[in-house]
Amino acid sequence: MDTLISTVILLVEDDPGDQKLINKSLANERIANELHICSCGEEALEYLQGGKNNNAATPMPDLILLDLNMPGMGGKEFLRTIKSDSDLCTIPVVILTTSDADKDILESYKLQASGYIKKPVSLEQFQKIVHDLQEYWFVICKRVIPGSKHECQNDKCFAGG
Repeated sequence: MDTLISTVILLVEDDPGDQKLINKSLANERIANELHICSCGEEALEYLQGGKNNNAATPMPDLILLDLNMPGMGGKEFLRTIKSDSDLCTIPVVILTTSDADKDILESYKLQASGYIKKPVSLEQFQKIVHDLQEYWFVICKRVIPGSKHECQNDKCFAGG
């Protein structure tokens, strides 16, 4: 039997239907997910501030799934903010949005998004995307170990041991 990998995922998504769909898709995976949901950028920044302060109720995420189009602080502004914070800049952020506009894709990567995925329309496609995301980020990729030293210099992040 496969060993369960424990991960913390922060979903920043304002649409309750998409929140449920992502939650259901994650529940079907072999990775033990601790999903935290924030409905806007401001709420997500508050969550991350709690993580920076070692608040057990708001653990630092291993991955952030971010919608671009939200009321208040949008996804791009949120991404710009966390990538300029030396305590948060190494957290991978994958954009998961309805937009497939080249402008949004390019700007997200310029803001150091780790990936960009257009939300699929069917449940089966959504589950496949979530499975592939988890396989990539939590099985294939090396992760920054919580508590390791990291720093951001010249708006670029580097992880160190």
